[in-house]
Amino acid sequence: MRQYHIYIIYGLIILLFGIVFFQRSNSEDPDIAYEEIQYKQGNGEEVTLLIPEPKIRIFELPVEINFAQEPVPLEQDEIKERFEREIYVNAYWQSNMILLMKRANKFLPVIDEILRENDIPEDFKYLVMAESGLLNVVSSAGARGFWQFMPATAKEYQLEISDDVDERYHLEKSTSAASRYLKKSFARFGSWTSVAASYNMGISGYNRSRNDQKLNDYYDLFLNEETSRYIFRVLAFKEIFEKPHHYGFHINQKDLYRLPLYRTLKVNQSIPDLADWALKHKSNYKELKINNPWLRSKKLTIVKGKEYIIKLPV
Repeated sequence: MRQYHIYIIYGLIILLFGIVFFQRSNSEDPDIAYEEIQYKQGNGEEVTLLIPEPKIRIFELPVEINFAQEPVPLEQDEIKERFEREIYVNAYWQSNMILLMKRANKFLPVIDEILRENDIPEDFKYLVMAESGLLNVVSSAGARGFWQFMPATAKEYQLEISDDVDERYHLEKSTSAASRYLKKSFARFGSWTSVAASYNMGISGYNRSRNDQKLNDYYDLFLNEETSRYIFRVLAFKEIFEKPHHYGFHINQKDLYRLPLYRTLKVNQSIPDLADWALKHKSNYKELKINNPWLRSKKLTIVKGKEYIIKLPV
């Protein structure tokens, strides 16, 4: 009799598992993969269990990929290993990747348009992700903004830096300046991959490495650790953004961040108190500073003949 009790208990347990997994398979994301396991009960009846795919897994990586239409030699084991490293580092840093995907919907349309107007390959939108994560960050060396301009380079490319204004934080102007920098670099190297590498280590530094090693191809050069990883980090962002479901990211459109609808105000006279000015224009200091991060103090001094465009949410 005890033997039958055991069969009944096992049968009930298996039935319960079957019901739970059946409900989960019908209610969860259809893209989630399940492994089927056939289990034979004591009475000879077979039950199918659906086991969800483990969250930590080995990805099937592409056999070929390119940056700005320039092929990456993944057939070389060392190159493949460097690419894989950045895929796993970024795919399994889920919190950072999710926020980056949500943030990208907010800023990439603006960046894409300016790159396109300047004939810069669209893959450079992934470079700005590698630079700053689409945040107005400050590096230990003093580079600032989405495109991480140093002060001297910013001024060389006509970005204003003063007590009241720092246009490295101006999305449109800094992206236009970065486009001019990239075009100048391409005129020197003739390769967009080299252009991206030189953005990380500087045009002069990258050119010096090429001359010292008597080689032109980025993938053949022995470079510092940061620049050696740099292109592959850019490529990892490209791969994950273009195939998010493959790497386990399922984000709905409603969850993405968006820029507000703006009204623009042209100003050509100094503003002694930005808080007062914002209130007079039916806004507030917080909205003013968030939407115009290039305003760096509590006032705006404007020299004769100069003007600025300030954006405020509608």
